[in-house]
Amino acid sequence: MWKLMRNETDDICCILLLVSSFSMCSFRGEVKKVDNMSSAKEKCYNPRDFTLRFVDREDEFDFLCEGFSSRRALMSCGHAVTPTSLTNWCRQLLEKGESKFVCGQFGCNAEWPYVEVRKMALLTHEEREYFERNMALNAVKVYFDTKVCPECKHTVTRKDQSNLSVRCHICTARKGRVYEFCWQCLKKWKGDPSRTDRCENEGCYNEALKTLRTCSVITFESVKGVTGCPSIRACPTCGYMLEHSSKNCKSIYCSRCKTEFCFVCLKLKSECKKTGKGYYNPCSDGVAPRQTSIPVWQRR
Repeated sequence: MWKLMRNETDDICCILLLVSSFSMCSFRGEVKKVDNMSSAKEKCYNPRDFTLRFVDREDEFDFLCEGFSSRRALMSCGHAVTPTSLTNWCRQLLEKGESKFVCGQFGCNAEWPYVEVRKMALLTHEEREYFERNMALNAVKVYFDTKVCPECKHTVTRKDQSNLSVRCHICTARKGRVYEFCWQCLKKWKGDPSRTDRCENEGCYNEALKTLRTCSVITFESVKGVTGCPSIRACPTCGYMLEHSSKNCKSIYCSRCKTEFCFVCLKLKSECKKTGKGYYNPCSDGVAPRQTSIPVWQRR
């Protein structure tokens, strides 16, 4: 554990330390995400807090137009928030499986340190527990390919991301024989262990591939001359599932691997720019077909 932490960024070190602080039960699959919370009442900044940069403008994170009464203060990226709107936005990121907090404003990919979020959102003790626990659990899912064994309920880490038949060493030791389960349907493995599409359990299929195959096509509001583009794509770098809002340009940012790619041709944004005619025009190679496999993230 320590060797891995030394090779990662400081933020990842902090997150992994959080995992340890919640005891090893989280690795046994016994800790579940805390249920969604809602603030009992609005939180407001102290107008005499001179460490904050107050501004007289709209709350840029009040996406539901709730009209929070607190004074607006600037985040480090320069966007204005209130503590409640910031709490709601960051909670939404956690619910989507994120372990880091990124600004949600168009064109701003600033990543806020948790220390800043904790201060600017005026997190209560309960909220801090919720945030820190889910940051840790989400980080485990991103930085370790892990799932809970359906038999013993311990967490198993998969070394080969293309392998569906995964051995649980705890169950194998307990039973005195090899125990493998399907990474996809989370049932005891049936059939040829070399298969990479599914096992022979009834109902075993890849939900992500089904989504890519059946999702609707998108109609861009600002990109002209593009038809037949699926509305959901798997990031060509890490395989993270992303849906385009249909607004703005055709490129999209993946918060998981921190890359930008063209939603239409699936090339990296920089590559699409070299051969295309801009971010609001059709790609030189046209619309990439629907994806039939999920890219595996080759971390370096």
